[in-house]
Formats: sequence, structure tokens, C-alpha cells
Amino acid sequence: MFVPVLLPRLFCLVSPGDDLSLLPDLVAAGVDGFQVRDKTGTDREVLALAQLVVGAVRPGGAQVVVDDRLDVALAAGADGVHLGADDLPVAAARRVAPDLVVGATCRSRDDVLRAADAGATYAGFGPVWASGSKAGLPAALGPEAVTRAAGVLPLVSIGGVDAARAGAARRAGAHGVAVIAAVWGARDPVAAAKELVAALR
Repeated sequence: MFVPVLLPRLFCLVSPGDDLSLLPDLVAAGVDGFQVRDKTGTDREVLALAQLVVGAVRPGGAQVVVDDRLDVALAAGADGVHLGADDLPVAAARRVAPDLVVGATCRSRDDVLRAADAGATYAGFGPVWASGSKAGLPAALGPEAVTRAAGVLPLVSIGGVDAARAGAARRAGAHGVAVIAAVWGARDPVAAAKELVAALR
């Protein structure tokens, strides 16, 4: 299992419609991880977004993973890829890219154990709380599920996370959290990011 020197505590998901001009300010606020997510773009569009994010946040020391697409992650020079249940299997991604960060979406301790056996670096665990950021999500697992799944891989809790819940996720055993609306839905995304960073300390 490849474990990076420092896995981000706070992943901010980034889509094409977000205010990308804020990316350097979010890094300065303490956001140390970004997950590029574009479910509808062409290959070229997803690659262009990933390259833009890498160029904007890497000078500040933040890591970038690309949702679903190992090929785009490699082509963009990203730090890793995050794979869902219907994406390329973790073991296949690990064979192709032995030095990349590989995240795996998990919903139970058994999922985390399988991801670890396949070579995942971390588990994206959730939804921990109810979320409106993505349609068709299963029922919220609750922070108790984080505690049950902890101790195998670093867990990055996702789903309905705000500053208060970020602290709760850490206390439950998560390594960190991933957010969408908590940053991009805030009136002041940079101030919201600072609150999240403070809650994760």
C-alpha cells in the first residue's frame, strides 16, 4: 500500500461551475487537498480542468486527485485518483500507477478492508450525513459507522460535512473530510474553508 507523506485532512471537490479563481486563496486558507469532479465533460474538458486545478494549487503544496479517471490523473500530472464502485478497480489502478494516491469509495468496514487489500491509499467514506450535493445517494451512515470502519485505512468522511461535523468526523476516527457545499455553497468560500481547517485541527 502506498501512503503519501501527508494525506490531506481537507479535500475540496472542484467542478467546472465553481469559482476557480478562488483556488489559490483556498490553499492559503489551509485546504490541502482538491478532488477534480466533472461527470459530464469531454475527455479534453476534464483534462483541462484537472490541469488548471493542479497549476493553481500545487505551488501552495496542496494535493490533487481526479474523480473516476486514472487516465486524466496521469495526463494532468495529478497526485492521485479517486475511484467509485463502478470505476476501474483499485487493484488495476495500483498496477498501472504504483506511486499514485488511490482513493476508494467505501460504505462499510468490509468495503474498507477490500480496498486496503487491493492497494488503496485511503477510503472516501460516506455519506456520513445526508447530502444534497449528489443525487441518488444511499441513506446517511452516521458517525458511528466511521468509528466502526476506522483503523484499516485513513478515512476521509464525505456527505453533509460542515465545520461542526468535520470535528465530529475526526472525533469518530476519520483522518479528514471531503466537502462540496460547505465551501462552494457558502457566502464566503474562503472564510468557510478556514472554519473547516480549524475544526480539523
